[in-house]
Amino acid sequence: MARQSISFTNPNDEWLKSQVDSQEYSSKSELVNDLIRQARKQQAQIDWLRLKLEKAENSGFTTDNKEDILNQSKALLNG
Repeated sequence: MARQSISFTNPNDEWLKSQVDSQEYSSKSELVNDLIRQARKQQAQIDWLRLKLEKAENSGFTTDNKEDILNQSKALLNG
C-alpha cells in the first residue's frame, strides 16, 4: 500500500477526527480511502451518464424509453 503525507484544513481535520472518535472508522486513512472509493464510483456514474447523453445527441434520438433509461440509471447507482 502506498503511503502519502497530506495536509487538511482545521475544519476537515476535526471532522475526520470526529468520525474516528465515533468509531465509524478505525483511522483517518480508512475514512479517506472510503471517501476516495465513493468519489471514484460517483465519477464512473457521471461518465456513464455523459456517454449516454453524448450517444443520444449524436444519434438524434434514442430507442430506449424513459423507463429503460431510468432502470439503467438506478442499476448503475445501486452498483
